[in-house]
Amino acid sequence: MMDVADLRREYTKGGLRRADLPAEPLTLFEKWLAQACEARLSDPTAMVVATVDSEGQPWQRTVLLKHYDAAGMLFYTNMGSRKAHQLDGNPRISLLFPWHMLDRQVHVTGRVEKLSTLEVMKYFHSRPKESQIAAWVSQQSSRISARGVLESKFLELKQKFAKGEVPLPSFWGGYRVVIDTVEFWQGGEHRLHDRFYYTRVGEGWQVERLAP
Repeated sequence: MMDVADLRREYTKGGLRRADLPAEPLTLFEKWLAQACEARLSDPTAMVVATVDSEGQPWQRTVLLKHYDAAGMLFYTNMGSRKAHQLDGNPRISLLFPWHMLDRQVHVTGRVEKLSTLEVMKYFHSRPKESQIAAWVSQQSSRISARGVLESKFLELKQKFAKGEVPLPSFWGGYRVVIDTVEFWQGGEHRLHDRFYYTRVGEGWQVERLAP
């Protein structure tokens, strides 16, 4: 096996100081996201979504953030997927934005609310038509015998919907993550990283510095 114990590097991108922190965490998140886009990071809106099943087993997967505002962060999925079943049983969720090239990460915790059909439909019809068709093809997280099964179904539905609008699947939806906490992590030299933790308190936010 590969020896990974000695793989390390120094974090030299710069620090994060309390004086730089806004009162609202999404203000800093928006700034960091814009900088991730400017740096041309691959998939800057990609976030690791963690859920917990009925046996207490954590699961993680990467999905794309599709919108954010003061009400929360939005993502979309097949409502028959593993993550959707787990969120039905436990609406608590964790999100992680791993912007490694900038020596940064943002960790969000909260709970999910299902989006309305109108919200889901508006986003669904903004997607490329091929992506809309792909939503119909895949029964997400179910077992399939071969990739050819998906490809055959895709071609079949592409022909079916060639001249018309692709309808919204009844099993496709989305979630709003109502945010409880946000942690900003900025790598620092000698492993003296900067970490600031926002916790929602009433209508405002409490901010604490955490040890690295």
